[in-house]
Amino acid sequence: MEFQEVVKRRHMVRAFTGEPVPRQVLDRILGNAVRGPSAGFSQGQAFLVLTGEDLPKFWAVAGEAIDPSAQTAPLVIVPMSCKRVYLDRYAQPDKGWTDRDEARWPVPFWHIDTGMAALLILLTVADENLGAAYFGIAPPAVPEFRAAFGVPDDHEPIGAIAIGYDAEPRARDLRSRRRPLDQIVRYGHW
Repeated sequence: MEFQEVVKRRHMVRAFTGEPVPRQVLDRILGNAVRGPSAGFSQGQAFLVLTGEDLPKFWAVAGEAIDPSAQTAPLVIVPMSCKRVYLDRYAQPDKGWTDRDEARWPVPFWHIDTGMAALLILLTVADENLGAAYFGIAPPAVPEFRAAFGVPDDHEPIGAIAIGYDAEPRARDLRSRRRPLDQIVRYGHW
């Protein structure tokens, strides 16, 4: 599939068939996720892959953030960022920030880079003719999520991605709801 077609096809799916995602497709999704940009090549992302018997436990902890119809997805990937990895990387001699001062960062690139990895997951899913829904894990549910899956305290879930075969009756046409470019793009000045 051409890249422009992948971008056009990518949308959030909220109902899945439940048919398993083949292992080779999962491997491709994850292989592409780690190809995203990473400040200083820090690579401070981690991905928790949930299938089978892990899913009911996940939905019990984090399901309130998404419609129950999406909870039929046979696969969930939770992308996580790790600030410590970035601070450690930039304290190395070739970067020169030995104090590990978080204030040096104009924005939290650990979250941004992980968000870019999540987008690569969503684009790969579209390229594989699958559907996906990206959603957040409600902050009060994060401690229970960590405990249920042994997630270290220094890894922050930036959301979750439900993945599977699209079971929605028809694709929604969102063209009329998408903001026009002239409302969101400025050239040269505001």
